[in-house]
Amino acid sequence: MSFRLLVTALCVIAILAPASAQAPDLATSARAPGTPEIAGLKMVWLAPWGDVSRAHPWRNIIVHQTEGPAGSARSGAAAQARNPTRRGVMVWVETDGTVYWAVPEHLVPTHGDGANRNDNKYIDNGPTFHQVVGNNSIGVEFAGNYPDVTRGATEAQIAAWRILVRVLRARYGIPLDRVYAHNWIDYKDARYCEGCALATLARQWGE
Repeated sequence: MSFRLLVTALCVIAILAPASAQAPDLATSARAPGTPEIAGLKMVWLAPWGDVSRAHPWRNIIVHQTEGPAGSARSGAAAQARNPTRRGVMVWVETDGTVYWAVPEHLVPTHGDGANRNDNKYIDNGPTFHQVVGNNSIGVEFAGNYPDVTRGATEAQIAAWRILVRVLRARYGIPLDRVYAHNWIDYKDARYCEGCALATLARQWGE
C-alpha cells in the first residue's frame, strides 16, 4: 500500500470510529430513561421512560389491531395519554410506522378481556387462560384496518414492529414465547384474527 493510500485509510478510520462509538446499540437504548433515540424507529414520546427498575412488572406483550382509519393511532394515543388507565394500550403504531408511547410504564391501561380463550385453537391456552391479562401485559395497538378489517398491517408498521418488539422484550425481559396476538388469548371478532400475523412474525423473527 502506498503512503498516500495508508494516510487516506487512517483518516477514514479516525472519522468513522468516534461516530460508531457514540451510537448506542438497541439493548442499551432499550434500558435508558427519558426519550432515547432508537435506531430505525420514529418514536413520539407522550410519556417518557423512567427508571426501568420502577416500571410495572410487565410479563407479556399482546398485539392488538384497531378498526380506526389511517391516522387514528395519533388521536388514540393522545386520548390514552390524557386518561392513561382508560380502555386502550400503552403503545400505538400508525400506518406510516410512527410509534406513539402514550402511557407511563408504571401505569396499567385497561385492555384485553381476561384471557378467556381456552379452546387451544391457535396456541396452547393452558398457560394463558385467565393469566395473560392487561395487568401483566403490554398492549401494542396497530391502527388502520378500516374499512376492511381483514387488511393486514402496512409494510411500514411491520418494519417498525420488527424493532419495537425487540425493544419491549429487551427493556422488560419478556421471553419470545410471551408475545401473543389478542385473538390467541381472547375470543374476538370472527371476521379476522386480530394481531395473529404480527405476533406470528415476531416469533418467526426470533431473537
